Amino acid sequence: MRISAAVSALALALRSSTSRAFLGPTSSRLQVPRSTLLRDVVTEESAEEVVESEPAAAAAAATDGFAPPPPPKSAVRISKERIEKVTRERPYPLFLAEKTAALLLDPFTKQPKTLPSPLSTAPKENIVVLGTGWGAAAFLKNIDTDKYDVTVISPRNYFVFTPMLAGASVGSVDFKSITEPIREINNNVRYLEAAATDIDPATNTISCIGIVCDGNSCETQEFEVNYDRLLFSVGAQTTTFGTPGVEEYCNYLKQVGDAQQIKNAIVNCFESAGLPDKATEEEIRKELTFVIVGAGPTGIEFAAELLDFIEESGPRYYKELLPYVNIKIVEAAPSILRPFEDGMKDEAIRRLTRTIEIEGVKTLRPCEILLNKQVSEVSANHIYFKDGDKIQYGMSLWAAGIGPLPITTNMIEALEGTEQSGAQEFARGRLGVDPWLRVMGGEGKIFSLGDCACVSNTPFLPATAQVASQQGEFLGKLMSNDYCADAVGDGLLPPTVTDPNQPKSISERISSFAMGDDEIAAPFQYLDLGILAYTGSGSALAQVQVAPGKGSPTSETWNPVRLQIKGKLGFGLWRSIYLWKQTSPKNVVLVTLDWIKVKLFGRDISIL
Repeated sequence: MRISAAVSALALALRSSTSRAFLGPTSSRLQVPRSTLLRDVVTEESAEEVVESEPAAAAAAATDGFAPPPPPKSAVRISKERIEKVTRERPYPLFLAEKTAALLLDPFTKQPKTLPSPLSTAPKENIVVLGTGWGAAAFLKNIDTDKYDVTVISPRNYFVFTPMLAGASVGSVDFKSITEPIREINNNVRYLEAAATDIDPATNTISCIGIVCDGNSCETQEFEVNYDRLLFSVGAQTTTFGTPGVEEYCNYLKQVGDAQQIKNAIVNCFESAGLPDKATEEEIRKELTFVIVGAGPTGIEFAAELLDFIEESGPRYYKELLPYVNIKIVEAAPSILRPFEDGMKDEAIRRLTRTIEIEGVKTLRPCEILLNKQVSEVSANHIYFKDGDKIQYGMSLWAAGIGPLPITTNMIEALEGTEQSGAQEFARGRLGVDPWLRVMGGEGKIFSLGDCACVSNTPFLPATAQVASQQGEFLGKLMSNDYCADAVGDGLLPPTVTDPNQPKSISERISSFAMGDDEIAAPFQYLDLGILAYTGSGSALAQVQVAPGKGSPTSETWNPVRLQIKGKLGFGLWRSIYLWKQTSPKNVVLVTLDWIKVKLFGRDISIL
């Protein structure tokens, strides 16, 4: 029954008229600044929607091709029951049909754009995007720059494919192969290489600091940027939970610079262990002990890549030192890879703790997993645990979790006294956003997504690249499709169409059918495409959700149907998906060539 409903919805969407003119910049409804299109909306307990026609405005548009600002509309009343209805999770079969149409049908059924007349073009709103991560990159791919002036502010002028940083940190891929300049992603946006230091929602201004260089002399420069709309997508930082010594002595793995620093540290450990002053085996073993704190996907994949380095490149460069190598994975929880099923966790442990056979070297089993171990302090040479144990180490990686950046905290404080204060009950240090990714208390002018945001109706979404990417794509399309996003009454109301006759894509028609509402934009809904984890030696885990569970993901009844793939087949799927998700064909070619190069010539161990 569910599948037939999805098929019927798809067929209905395909039969719908697609020949209507595209509502572009020349449309009469868009000849004025978008702020004049705002509706006064009143929320009542049991209200009915009132929609009035505007024959005079339509006639003017048809006669002159240009319409003056429309007169104020009478109130559009949207009941709370209607809001609750549209924010419910759309049925899974229909949601799959919607996503399939967006991927396979919408790109081939787009309405042609009509270029605006220079005399009738309305001033474009300025959207400022903070950050160049997964969410921002997906947003820039989907935003219509014919309707908006887009400015990107970030100290990093490129996007980085973060899941492959673990491989880059041991030389499996080159750093430049997994990065893409932000101007290549969308060359119609303006980029400012600077860091945002403060945001004032009252005046719509962002305080920034940049570096200006004249020859070899550089100095900082402070300036302000105004915005009409703000996309706050700064991500998160690695959190230390206040553990002493972590910031001073541990490495992180969030940026390209982190991966490059880790690569140099690994090689330095081997080179240092081979110096003549290391007189005892204990000193050598200490230099070649690598401690990874955190057994999530980042920590496990780094451990797997490091094992590959030892197994494949170690015999070539450091054969006599291999018996002294130790990799210790430390996890405070009782298990690793918490998002995975128990059987997949066991497979990961088996692969990581495998024995390694190398000709001329005694059998190695370098990796050890320590569960239920909480770090109390880190020093230059030791990691201390709350149970009294300690470990000597040569290099440590801290991958134990993420927390908000200072600017996120400042933003929450700037919105104190608004709905954002109440949203902190579920957001907990992140920006609380509504189902359309509008920041609560931001009056519809501020949006947020990714690791720095928490969606009100789905607060338990994982902090992953997959979630941020889907949110960025959703928001880019929402803002490009002429929805009024800042209508207010007793609060911020759902985004509604600015023109009931504007054409909709096939996926939009399916979502409207699923909600039972043609005028309100469909809220964001996450599609779990599965999770991946590399476990070393040409083996990986792939867990794909086939059908969702019942109720909330945090409830006892939540038992989704998941397809579990591991071993060589999982490795093939892992590589295929990572190639498919690259931002450009150039990156696909470069990553593929890196894999071939490592197979033929080994890893580069130069310290740069």
